[in-house]
Amino acid sequence: MSSSEAVTRHVRVHVECRFSPERSEPTRREYFFLYTVTITNEGPEPVQLLNRHWIITNAHGRVEEVRGPGVVGEQPRLASGESFKYTSGCPLDTAFGSMRGTYELVAPARSERFEIEIAPFALREHGHFH
Repeated sequence: MSSSEAVTRHVRVHVECRFSPERSEPTRREYFFLYTVTITNEGPEPVQLLNRHWIITNAHGRVEEVRGPGVVGEQPRLASGESFKYTSGCPLDTAFGSMRGTYELVAPARSERFEIEIAPFALREHGHFH
C-alpha cells in the first residue's frame, strides 16, 4: 500500500493505492492497481470537481496522460466540510510506477476555476502485503 496527500486551497486529496493480484497477469506484463481517493473540502465555500488529469509513469519512464470529465462518472459537489470518496483502477505494463495529477474544481459562488494537486504515489507490485 502506498499513499499520498496534498492540500490546495483548503481542498485535501488523500490517495491510497494497492496492487490488485486478482486483476493482474504478471506473465503477460499486465499489472493492475486500485487507488482510493478521498477529496475533502476544508474551506468555507462549496466546490465542485469538473475534470481530472492523471500523469502515469511506468518503470521505464514512459508517461501516459489521462484527462477527462469528473471522476467515476460523477462531478461531485462538496459543501464546506464534506468529503467524496471513490475507488478506480490503473493498468500498468510494469510492476512498478507512479501516478500524480490534478483535479480542476470550480467555486460556484464566484464562478472561479482552479486546479488542485494530487501528490505522487507509487504503483508497486511488491509492498507490505507479502
